[in-house]
Amino acid sequence: MTTTSFDQLASAILDGKPATEDDALAVLRAHDDELLDVVAAAGRLRRHFFGKTVKVNYLVNLKSGLCPENCNYCSQSLGSTADILKYKWLQTDEALEQAAAGLKGGATRVCMVSSGRGPTNKDIDRVTDMVGAIKAEHPQVEVCACLGLLKDGQAERLRDAGVDAYNHNINTAESHHDTIVQTHTYADRVDTVGKVKSAGMSPCSGLIAGLGESDEQLVEALFALRELESDSIPVNFLMPFDGTPYENTWELDPTRCVKILAMARFVCPDREVRIAGGREMHLRSLQGLALHVANSIFLGDYLTSEGQAAEADLELIRDNGFVVLGSEEDTTAAAATTVESRDPAKRRRGAGTTVAPNA
Repeated sequence: MTTTSFDQLASAILDGKPATEDDALAVLRAHDDELLDVVAAAGRLRRHFFGKTVKVNYLVNLKSGLCPENCNYCSQSLGSTADILKYKWLQTDEALEQAAAGLKGGATRVCMVSSGRGPTNKDIDRVTDMVGAIKAEHPQVEVCACLGLLKDGQAERLRDAGVDAYNHNINTAESHHDTIVQTHTYADRVDTVGKVKSAGMSPCSGLIAGLGESDEQLVEALFALRELESDSIPVNFLMPFDGTPYENTWELDPTRCVKILAMARFVCPDREVRIAGGREMHLRSLQGLALHVANSIFLGDYLTSEGQAAEADLELIRDNGFVVLGSEEDTTAAAATTVESRDPAKRRRGAGTTVAPNA
């Protein structure tokens, strides 16, 4: 595609003509010299549907590790020897404390996650108690649950308890799924997304890039998410933990990640596109550019890995001219306050010192 073609594609989408698989491949395979043209065109869609807002989400890992599923990419999975935190269920007061910290830090959605194949009915009892406690203290908060594969009736119980959304990622294309996990099927995942929709909760489902998939399989996954009508699409970039089958797997670079996000925006223009796990590791200095395509991030840490400082996430949003969704923050005033409160770091190395230079 040419610069004009990316812009024409955005115009066609705004006129009601959905992107095709060939369009998506063209975005993904754009030359690096065309990156800013891709972002500018995708950014038109982002601004049309979401303005200058960024949705800020906060993860609470209710139960970590100890999972019986063999998802090859996951540090919590069966067979993983990754050196991560492992613990059983948090108590309700602990979950409330963690959620409150995220909300105080600027999040408007709390994502309550537990490891495992899927919840027992007792687990549903635990989570509904937690949701009730969180909503009692923070009635305006959105709560998203992510507990694994759901059984009949469990989605309805979560909905009745006040859960607004449910996350269950398809992770990859159906044609690639059995390569990355063997203890459950792609159809199992789609079934849970269907249960969520039938119960009236907002479906949240996304993917992981960097799992050895082809360009065509990335496109396949995104079109599947469009077909599933996922309201929120978390785009994760593989974090290759030591001790997992994907350790030392490095298929991504910052420009590739921005193109993947842009492709998601073209294919699903009016859906929340969230930059999820691996943001700092893979986008690096292009995190800000990516926000001109995506409209949602996680604040602070992830399930088993640390993110950048929460304040750095909020600065990222402000510095790129965006505002947190649900906030009335004046970005100019906020940025000025931030700058005035900092004294520049004084050089104490290099010339004139005995300390090695920063080079």
